[in-house]
Formats: sequence, structure tokens, C-alpha cells
Amino acid sequence: MFAKSSMKFLEQLMRSASPTGYESEAAKIFRDYLAGCCEVSCDVMGNTIAALNTSAPVRVMLAGHYDEIGFQIVYISDEGLLYFRANGGIDKLNVPSSEVDIITANGKVPGVIGKKPIHLLTPAEREKALELKDMWIDIGASSRKEAEKLVSVGDPVVMRDNFRMLNKHRFISKGTDDKIGAFIVAEVMHRLAKRQLNVAVYGLGTVQEEVGLRGATAGAYSVDPHIGFGIDVGFATDLPDIPKKQYGDITLGKGPALSHSCDNNIVLGRIIRKVAKDHKIPYQESVAHRATGGTDTAAIQLARGGVATALFSIPNRYMHSQVEMCDLQDAAAAIDLLTETIASFTGNESFVPVK
Repeated sequence: MFAKSSMKFLEQLMRSASPTGYESEAAKIFRDYLAGCCEVSCDVMGNTIAALNTSAPVRVMLAGHYDEIGFQIVYISDEGLLYFRANGGIDKLNVPSSEVDIITANGKVPGVIGKKPIHLLTPAEREKALELKDMWIDIGASSRKEAEKLVSVGDPVVMRDNFRMLNKHRFISKGTDDKIGAFIVAEVMHRLAKRQLNVAVYGLGTVQEEVGLRGATAGAYSVDPHIGFGIDVGFATDLPDIPKKQYGDITLGKGPALSHSCDNNIVLGRIIRKVAKDHKIPYQESVAHRATGGTDTAAIQLARGGVATALFSIPNRYMHSQVEMCDLQDAAAAIDLLTETIASFTGNESFVPVK
């Protein structure tokens, strides 16, 4: 399905440490992979911008964010334990007993997130949800002085790197949201570099999506696109107790989900679906779990005077956990559909949604 070079890039990207606001490791991997086929630059926020055919007057932008949720050290106790706060949308239920890496000025320091043993919890404590303030990171230090030789207040923290194929198509990683989107952007740019284009194309790996779409906001202002594609993960509903009548029917392996929401230009949506049918590329229909917001697409749409946007959602199980699951078939279909859609643009299209 993918070349060895693509799979190597995917694994490197997934395993990289890129907590929101500290994405340099993922940015370098993304930047190096695209350097051979595109004009590549990096802005002051840490966004990577890969560009093709920049002299064309009509600009197309693709964005996938390579930041991931994590933590940040707030306090070091006399016992040498590290207390922390969330950096992005943490699911507290997934946190206890996690292995983590603290990103320091001198490299990564391993640790584990600890809590009071269940045997020592009172019945009332067992019943209530555990809060982050009731947990700590243990790096094996026996005192504050020993810990401070290794880490500092303010150091960001990520889950320990992991990437595992479960079968031919499905894999798990702690960074699938949204490094799978950044992977798709990079693969599309590689393919478009071999095609004749009528439009300029800018593929962005964006930062700080998990704290408010900040990288995409700055990146879209800089690129000033006419057409924008956001590529992110979306909720797979092929699991028990997720009501399809509320969240739709989205299954791993059946293609990317194309959204019907306020973040999606109606005319662009029709073009994408026609390309999919013409090229027999699988996709799924989604109304999204809310009317607007939540992905870089929303920020791109509102850049300057407005942008014709579309969201591609890659079905994802166990979102915001250490074992997020995606299917390579969905990524492959998204790459095919984005490539063929962008290659089909003449530069004369109108996306004004009027009859």
C-alpha cells in the first residue's frame, strides 16, 4: 500500500515527541522528508510550509497538525516527584501508570505516572474520578536536589513513543492525532510534485492545534489561500456504545470521512465527491459531532477574507489515548482523493455558494 520510505517516515513521525508548543522534533522529520521535492520553510511558530508551483495565482493549502497532547512540569517535591498540568485535552482516565518522557534541555528523561495504590484508597476515593493533581511523575529520583539535576519546572512531557502494526492495515500510536494528517499532507505533496499543476500548493505541518488552532491561524494568514483542506482524525463509531444515530456511521477502513458542517464549502464538497466517484476512491459521509470548530479547517476558513475549505477526517479509535488506532486504507484513500482533486483544479473555479 505504501513504499518502505513512506512507512519509515510514518513510524518516525508517530514516534516523535511533539507536545503542543514544543514540536521541533516532529517538525524536523516532516521538513526533512519534504526537502527533496518542495520548497520548504519554517515560520516563527514552528509550522512547516512546503510549497509547489508558487508562481500560480490561485493558492491551495493543506494542513495536518503534528503537535500532540501531553503535560508540563509545575512543581518538584522534596521526595523528587514531579507534579504536572495538562497540555491539551487530556483524558484523565488514560493517565495513571503511563510511561512518559520529559523533554529537557539535555534530552529526554524517562518516567512513569504514579498514584496511590488501590489498596490504600478509601472507599470514597475509589468511587471518584482521579484528578491530575492526585498523580505525579516518578523519574527514580530520591530527592528534589537529585530530580533538579535532570529536569526543570516548565519541561514538557509526552507519552512514551510507540508504533505498532496490529495487522496489514491497522496501527496504534500515541501520536495518531494528528500525525496521520501530517503524514497525508506530506504524501500528497510528494505525489503532486510529479504532476502538472495549474495552482500553487502549500502543504503545512501545523503546531498548537490542541490548544486552539493557533498554528493554522498564523499559517493560513501567511499563505493567504483561496482553497484549504484540513486533514485530521475523526471519531470512528464502529465500537460498542457509540450511538450511530447521534454520531453517524464511520468505520475504520472504508475511507476518509467528508464532512457536512459550517466549516465545509458546499461547492468544494461537490467537486471532491465527484472526483471520488470518477476515480472510484472510497469515502464516508459525516455531519461531524458539532456544527463548527475543533480542527484546523475552522481557522483556515476564516483567514483574511475567507477561504473555501473542506475537512478530511481519518477514522480514529481511542482518541486522546496512548493507543489511538487508524487504518492505512483510510490514509491511502485520502491521499488519492486529495491528489486527484488538487490536480483537477484549473485555477478558474468559483466556490461562491450561490445558485
